[in-house]
Amino acid sequence: MASFMKPAAVAALFVLAAASGASAQDAPPPGVTVVTLEPQDVTLTSTLPGRVHASSEAEVRPQVSGIVTERLFEEGSLVEAGELLYRIDPVSYEAAVAQARAAVAQAEAQLRAAEREAERTQTLSERGISSAATEDDAVSARDAAAAGLEAAKAQLQIAEIELDRTEIRARLSGRIGFSEASQGALVTASQTTPLAVIRALDPVHVDVTQSAADLLAWRRREGPEADGEREVSLTLADGSTYDAKGQLSAAEPHVDEQTGVVVLRMSFPNPDGLLLAGMYVQVEMPTGTADDVFLVPQEGVSRDRRGNPSALVVNAENVVESRDLTVVQDRGTDWIVEGGLEPGDRVIVAGLQKVAPGATVTPAERQAAEAAAATEAGGE
Repeated sequence: MASFMKPAAVAALFVLAAASGASAQDAPPPGVTVVTLEPQDVTLTSTLPGRVHASSEAEVRPQVSGIVTERLFEEGSLVEAGELLYRIDPVSYEAAVAQARAAVAQAEAQLRAAEREAERTQTLSERGISSAATEDDAVSARDAAAAGLEAAKAQLQIAEIELDRTEIRARLSGRIGFSEASQGALVTASQTTPLAVIRALDPVHVDVTQSAADLLAWRRREGPEADGEREVSLTLADGSTYDAKGQLSAAEPHVDEQTGVVVLRMSFPNPDGLLLAGMYVQVEMPTGTADDVFLVPQEGVSRDRRGNPSALVVNAENVVESRDLTVVQDRGTDWIVEGGLEPGDRVIVAGLQKVAPGATVTPAERQAAEAAAATEAGGE
């Protein structure tokens, strides 16, 4: 019995092996998702950190000393240039104006008296009754009285200016911040702390730093006059992209000796007040143009232990090939690749774990694969 069963077992093993080999040969090549690439011209950009600044800023400060009797604005509200913000007790300044007006009236009376005396002396001198010295003294007294009147008028003007300054008005239209003085507070003309700060926030400025080498490269390619033509986009602190585009408005004509960077100023519209002074942002600025490059999805690029990038490409025979890439920089979810690919190459972006160089695959374009998956999900 043993001698009979052994050949039978061997035969069964041969049958199973043959069946297994046949099934492996009949299995279709694994499916992969690919993206067909074509060369294009791409604007290179660099991401620079920056801070938002008000386009204009004015500190509200008292120009006279006194007690604050009223605050006439809401903190955080919009104010217009010339709008009354604070009122300082004007009593002492009104008294000073009254005193100055009295001094003017007195000087005018003295001038009139001096003019009459000068006229009489001149008449007497013409008749030979008065001496020339007396006439000269009268004319000098008249001129001194005229000068005194002008001095009194100047003092009145100063007193009126001081009285006017008891009403503190906005010098700038914008949004006003917190008040540092309340009703009843004593303020002085020489104090260092502002009563409030007004900031114009539409538009706003964003100051960023760029290396002097990058700025030189840009100007050599585009010319210095192209600085103002750079349109830039803004990324907010929460990672979202600001809706409006900005414009490079100025470049500081000075390179920092310690860091080798130049400060650039961007201008962004801010009609909704979303951007606030001091806010941290990132500016994406164009730095050049790359011609005939490929945008390769980042999920289709892998790196070896040394960080060298490569991609798996499906050739015309649907066989997988490995390509070493030359990556310029990233752009959103893509890599900008300038070397290692040819027009029409199909880069594998999904199914990489199932294939290796030399394997035959069944490729499907990503758009078609996504549409089929959406249709299947809708059918379920």
